[in-house]
Amino acid sequence: MRTELRLDLPGSYRTRDVLAFHSRDAEGLAEQVGEAGLRKGVLFDGVPVVLEAGFAADAARCTVDADGEITPALLEQAGEALRGMLGLRIDPAAFADFVRDDPVLGPVVARQPGLRIVQSATIFEALTWAIIGQQINLPFAIALRRTFVKLAGRPHSSGLWCYPEAPDAARLTLEDLTSRKFSRAKAETLLRFAGLVAEGKVVLDRGRPVDEVVEELLAIKGIGPWTVNYALLRGYAYPDCSLQGDVAIRTAFHRLLGGEERPGIAATERLLERYAPHRTMAAAYLWSSLGDKPE
Repeated sequence: MRTELRLDLPGSYRTRDVLAFHSRDAEGLAEQVGEAGLRKGVLFDGVPVVLEAGFAADAARCTVDADGEITPALLEQAGEALRGMLGLRIDPAAFADFVRDDPVLGPVVARQPGLRIVQSATIFEALTWAIIGQQINLPFAIALRRTFVKLAGRPHSSGLWCYPEAPDAARLTLEDLTSRKFSRAKAETLLRFAGLVAEGKVVLDRGRPVDEVVEELLAIKGIGPWTVNYALLRGYAYPDCSLQGDVAIRTAFHRLLGGEERPGIAATERLLERYAPHRTMAAAYLWSSLGDKPE
């Protein structure tokens, strides 16, 4: 079944940023990106679905293509996923006003107005991606993610693979992962987390208080503050994530502030505090600043 959705876009919408985020896997296993739009495969309650977004001047024309019935619940999930995938959950205008006179990030925002935080399609995807990407370089993380999708996901009738849900991932064995270049610790954490979600012991719901989410996730062996904050950013669209443990954030501060050494984690946490309650957008601009040409 297929149905269409329209999502309004602001005049300053940065289509290229969104397309770049979703095109990180050059093989296009679960995402396909073209000049004018993108397609993404994801499972919703066991139903393979392809979400498609084409960009016009003022709106994203979206299609939900399901290998099954499009129930009201599935349509709601699809709409929420599309809003996250297109970076429409956090309005960057408040942060732009907040740092207008800030000597560090004010100039960065002025050079790149309207930057948005793009989210994963589901909270489960955000958290599993954070676990997969812990302490390894991006190309290797993308390769492991591709392996995870092939092992636990399912193909849509169109041929695009769908990112798995917790019950699919929980059925994997340790050997399934470790025999395909996952470290034992990473594989154990991934399976432990998927099992807890599949059993209903961990609830992935954007409506829950953030303190409850943080406490619950940190109680899972193998999941630490960086993983939780990254998941809050990419999965929950929480506006005040503090990513002081992120190497790229620390590198960005070093480049912007100068000094002999990159700031440590404690110093970076203090630097980020000045941007509360907008530390998520601060992280986005710090990451983006690494691509700026030195002045």
